[in-house]
Amino acid sequence: MTQSLLYIVYGADTYHREALFSIASACAQLARDSGAGERIDIQVWTDRPEPYQGLPVAVQALSPEQLQAWRGPHGYHFRAKHAVLREALRAAERAILIDTDTFFHTSPSVLFSYLQPGALLCNRIGPAYGERREETLYVALASRLQQRGQADDGMPMLNSGVIGLCREDACLLDHSLALMDELFPHAQGAYTLEEFVLAVACRAAGLTLKDCADDIHHYWSRKALFRAKIDAWLQKHRDRLLNPDALADTFRISSELPRPPSPTRLRMKLITCLLPRAQRQFARELLYGCYPYPNEFDRACGPVWWEKAAINLRERDAKAAPAAWLRNPLLRMLLGSNAARITAHLKAQGLLDAPH
Repeated sequence: MTQSLLYIVYGADTYHREALFSIASACAQLARDSGAGERIDIQVWTDRPEPYQGLPVAVQALSPEQLQAWRGPHGYHFRAKHAVLREALRAAERAILIDTDTFFHTSPSVLFSYLQPGALLCNRIGPAYGERREETLYVALASRLQQRGQADDGMPMLNSGVIGLCREDACLLDHSLALMDELFPHAQGAYTLEEFVLAVACRAAGLTLKDCADDIHHYWSRKALFRAKIDAWLQKHRDRLLNPDALADTFRISSELPRPPSPTRLRMKLITCLLPRAQRQFARELLYGCYPYPNEFDRACGPVWWEKAAINLRERDAKAAPAAWLRNPLLRMLLGSNAARITAHLKAQGLLDAPH
């Protein structure tokens, strides 16, 4: 049986870095899974084949013309996901498309074991459509679709960080692609139209939904922290991404956000009470980035915590003056030797500039 694990990667370099780590985590889990059954082929459809040279993947060059065609008449970025999966299922009997911002907790063979005719594999099954009537996709599209007997309030929504199908059900993608083209002008720019139409098409076809949230981590939230971990892994292993040390290190990148232990967080909360009230949350988030985490990849998240502290402060109070606060002797004492690094980093990121 032909089984393909797919990635479509184009655009900014950060997506390629994400994909390299996701592929390495898949390879690490496959190497650990000595009882894996049928062979799994990894395919990467990309506008930049160079980063994937030397990896055990089949690289499919993605031309600007092909990408434009897959984005469809409205140039919708995520339409290409359904198009590439539809293309892969012409050759493979089973295929799973993985977003780049993922890594594996179990072997990809486990994901393929969930696939069977009449079922759609997604990353996570969400709430029913009618449970979130305030969201754009309901406000903009519910009346139109429900008049046609589609998208009833009980329809389960889904997260499409993973999409898996058997060839017998590939026609589902023809329906989802047509729906995207039809509904895009009416969707008021809804970011998640792609996974919404997948849910609609799945409902219409009577397919069963299966999720794999416990098997693969999709870090669509808090991306900056996970990207910092992954960039540290890439910097450490560079051109040796699949050597034993690199593969072993993939298991050290966890799905947990790096935060100090609870007793330490409590102490941070207490000592920051010495500061003016407006500065306390800012100081605690800076201290999260200063904590000496035992895991080197968690330590790499320090500058992201500092940036998040400044961004959160700006959202709470646009008139706040973090540059002046960082000159406060008491705050500098709490931050210790990191005070100068934090100031230099936030200044370089433009996060200490006065609001416009």
